[in-house]
Amino acid sequence: MFFHCCSSAPRYGTQRPASRNMKKPKALSTRSKGKPKHRKVMNGISSFYAEDFHGKLTANGEVYDMYGLTAAHKTLPLNTICRVTNQSNGKSLILRINDRGPYVKGRILDCSYGAAKKLDFINQGTTNVKIEVIEWGDDKYMKHRKNES
Repeated sequence: MFFHCCSSAPRYGTQRPASRNMKKPKALSTRSKGKPKHRKVMNGISSFYAEDFHGKLTANGEVYDMYGLTAAHKTLPLNTICRVTNQSNGKSLILRINDRGPYVKGRILDCSYGAAKKLDFINQGTTNVKIEVIEWGDDKYMKHRKNES
């Protein structure tokens, strides 16, 4: 019986050394490492929301506290921690993104009443802000069980 085996002979006569043949792997971009596509610093207009939503559930499943230091953003992962600076007076504070919004064209952030009070723009209603991401959120939603009485 005769067996024929394949061999790894060069295809076109000469074979280049492996080190010349292989391409160096490209460094992974921040997008391909699983990080969000957002920039770390954003600028735009912020508003605030208060009584109409107080006590209702936010997008991440927790109860909205208008006196807390939280904010709503359209696309940042939920639970992202940001430094928000009021550009008109330089006041800043650390906020956590726990909701979605704002839903008014041209605005990038909706602060809680408590955050807007500390940033000192309650009377104006809106202000220009700088948002600096400190820590990307896990985008997790809280799950609540209904009270069984």
